[in-house]
Amino acid sequence: MLPKDTLKERVAIVTGGGTGLGKAMALEFARLGARVVVAGRKLESLQQTVSEIEKMGGKALAVPTDVREPAQVENLVAVTKQRFGKIDILVNNAAGNFICRAEDLSVNGWRAVVGIVLDGTFYCSRAVGREMIAQKTGGNILNILATYAWTGGPGTVHSACAKAGVLAMTKTLAVEWARYKIRVNAIAPGPVETEGAGKALWASPEAHRLVEEAVPLKRFGQSIEIARAASYLVSDYASFITGEALVIDGGQWLGHGHYLGALERLTETDRGL
Repeated sequence: MLPKDTLKERVAIVTGGGTGLGKAMALEFARLGARVVVAGRKLESLQQTVSEIEKMGGKALAVPTDVREPAQVENLVAVTKQRFGKIDILVNNAAGNFICRAEDLSVNGWRAVVGIVLDGTFYCSRAVGREMIAQKTGGNILNILATYAWTGGPGTVHSACAKAGVLAMTKTLAVEWARYKIRVNAIAPGPVETEGAGKALWASPEAHRLVEEAVPLKRFGQSIEIARAASYLVSDYASFITGEALVIDGGQWLGHGHYLGALERLTETDRGL
C-alpha cells in the first residue's frame, strides 16, 4: 500500500467518477492526499463520491460533464483550475458497453460507445494536456482499456474498436508529450465486481459463473485492486514509466477469453432476452 502522502497536493480529474472503478480511484487518490474532481453525466452519483471524500477529510468537486461534448470538457478544465489552481492528473475512465453481435449493432449504439470511449478520451486528453503544457510542471494521464483492445472482443465490437484506439492514443501521446514531462499510461482491467459493468456484461448468476471460470485465478477483481494500480502509475513511484498498458485481469486474457464466448453457452432466457 502506498504512503498516505503519495499524491499530496496533487489535483486529479477522474471521468466516470460517480460509480464503479472511477469512484474507487477517486476515493483512493483522495486517501493518498489528492484533491479530486469527479466528472460524469449523473450529478447525484458524483455528489455521493464527493461526500465520501469529504467525510475522509479530503477535498473534492463534482462537475457534470458529457465527455462527448468538447465544450463541456473545456468547462471541466476551467472549473477545475478555478477551484484548485492546476491539474496534475487525468484519468480517462468514462465508458459505455453492452453485449451485442456486430450484425445487430445499431448505428446509434456504435456512436454512443465510440463517442464516449474514443472521442471522449481524446477531448479530455487534449484539453488537460494543453493545460499541463502551459503549466510547465508536467503531469500524468491514465487511460482505462480492456484486454480485447489487443485480442478483439466478439460481442463488443464497438468497445473493442474504441479501446484499441485508446491504446494507440496512449502510446502516441506518451511520445509526443514526453518533452513536456507528461506521462501517459493505461490499465486494462479484467472482470471486476462493479455495479455498472455487472448489469451490462454478466447480468445473471450463471453468466457471472461462466466469466469467473474464464479467469485463471478463479475470481473477479476488486475495485480497490484497480485503484491501487492506478495510484501507483500516476505517482512519482512510476516516474520512468510512460506509454505502457498494465493488464490487471487475473490472467484472463492469456486464454483469450471473451464475454460472448462464455455467454453463448447460456440460453436466451438466462441472458434475459
